[in-house]
Formats: sequence, structure tokens, C-alpha cells
Amino acid sequence: MPVPDEGTRWLTEREQRTWRSFLTANRLLFDQVERQLQQGAGLPHAYFEILVRLSEAPDRAMRMSELASTSLSSRSRLSHAVARMEETGWVRRRPCESDRRGQIAELTAEGLAQLEAAVPSHVEEVRSLLFDALTETQREALLEISDAIVDHITRGDPPWPVAPDTPGPGPSRRPA
Repeated sequence: MPVPDEGTRWLTEREQRTWRSFLTANRLLFDQVERQLQQGAGLPHAYFEILVRLSEAPDRAMRMSELASTSLSSRSRLSHAVARMEETGWVRRRPCESDRRGQIAELTAEGLAQLEAAVPSHVEEVRSLLFDALTETQREALLEISDAIVDHITRGDPPWPVAPDTPGPGPSRRPA
């Protein structure tokens, strides 16, 4: 380990252990979730996330720039993913009426059916890997910790709409 200098706020041994445990837990969880979605539904988590966001949007449509932001994806990565999903018939793009430079991504009936088929096993995977391992107190602590991290990183402007006491994004409810 490098020798500490006066300007570096080095992690304590406990903080280092916490950081490594956090990284390992995240990687294991997301690897398992990704594997389940690929094997169970034939789609990567990034595509699943886009389909979920569109299913929750008014009229199942969203401006591409907003979709990139809410799905925590770069515009170029989102554009590539949407192009692939257009080929499968799950999403269609159309021009934005209020801004000729913008585009709207819209969830198709085929995309909604794909999402609805993927959700039950995905929710079960999330429940069994994450929530079944925690007590109710730990679940509440995880929510508070996660919200605090998001709030700190985004400076209080979360990348998705959050209403108090309502399910957030992800596998919390059946897609609309």
C-alpha cells in the first residue's frame, strides 16, 4: 500500500473492508441478475432497463435524451441499444414534434410482451438474491443508504422521477 501523504484521505481498515464488500456484493448481484435476464428472457439488463423505463412513461414513449438520462446510459450507447431493439420490433423511434432534432422512443406491443414475459422471473431473482438475504431493518437501511449515495452523487437531483412512498424504477411492480 502506498505511503499516506498529508493530502490523501486514506480509508481506514474498516472502510477498506466495507468498500471491498460493497464492490463484491454489487458485482455478484449484477452478474447474477444479468445472467438470469440473458438466460431467462434473452435480453441484457440494459435493454430490460430501457423497456421498463418506456413501460412506465406516459403513452409508453419518451424522448431519447430523457431515456438516456433515466436509464443511466450515454446517448450513443442508448441509441445503439434502441436501434437493436427496433430490429426486434420491441421499440420504434419517431421524430419529436416539438423539436426536429429530437427523437422519441416508443415501446411497441411486442416490446411490452417481451417485458411482461421477463418480469416474473426477474423479480423473483431480485427478491431471492437481495431481499431474502436481509431483515426488514436491513432493507430499510439499504434504502436509506442507497438514497443517500444517489443524493450525494447527483447533488439531490436523482436521474429518475421519485415520488415519496411509491415504487421506484425497476422490478418493483408489473410494467404498465
